[in-house]
Amino acid sequence: MSRKRKIVAIVATIIFGIAIVNVLLYVYFFQGNITSKVPEGIKEKCNVKEEKFQERNVFVLTPKDRVKTKKAILYLHGGSYVAELTPTYWEFLSDLTKDTGATIIVPDYPLAPQYNYTDVFEMMMPLYKQTVKKVKSENLIVMGDSAGGGMALALVQKIGQEELTKPSKTILISPWLDVTMENPEIREVQERDKMLNAELLKLAGISYAGEGEDTKNYLVSPIYGPIENLENIVIYTGTYDILNPDVHKLQEMAKEKRSRNYSKGNRGSST
Repeated sequence: MSRKRKIVAIVATIIFGIAIVNVLLYVYFFQGNITSKVPEGIKEKCNVKEEKFQERNVFVLTPKDRVKTKKAILYLHGGSYVAELTPTYWEFLSDLTKDTGATIIVPDYPLAPQYNYTDVFEMMMPLYKQTVKKVKSENLIVMGDSAGGGMALALVQKIGQEELTKPSKTILISPWLDVTMENPEIREVQERDKMLNAELLKLAGISYAGEGEDTKNYLVSPIYGPIENLENIVIYTGTYDILNPDVHKLQEMAKEKRSRNYSKGNRGSST
């Protein structure tokens, strides 16, 4: 790496670190219970309804200028588990409902460090059960990006463990699958990733897990969770993203699991 690129990488790391620390301090000391707000102009692009669930907001977006379809997307936003919905997310979500005609359900879930994963799933599981009663499973998609992608996979894993009705599809965009960031291949990608820093993400992950909690709990790091019942999973990932190596790791784990199950099936049929 050239001297110039090293300097750029160091500056980017410092800026990202300051941002994470500032968010953590702001939430913990000043805001206490930070919530997302709909930016001005978004309601001109799509319909936005604000509902309450367990005293938190759930935003429901529907298209304004096209026919609404039967499809519904339960969308879990990213932000290292500490940041609320940003204007960029709102633009993306408004475009998503416009392009697909789907109803987009966006929970304003509890954020670390004020809350941890147990608080999140105490909201998400009942919300999912309520949603699947309103939307037929064949029309329901669970979708999330980054931290929200990890949360989405953990949610689907828990749904499988509890033998609940599954969504028709799960779409993960650059999912954060392991908050421990222990995959050695992450160090190689870190040189190319100018947005995320593994060490700082680990701090956010510890905060999300909660004091004294295991960061390898699958509800925190879904790569350690049950994969045998997963189906219809679509993952989008980029090679310059430090979250990319764990996506490939999950893929290999799934292949190995299928191979073992296939081998057991063959032995069983031959006896």
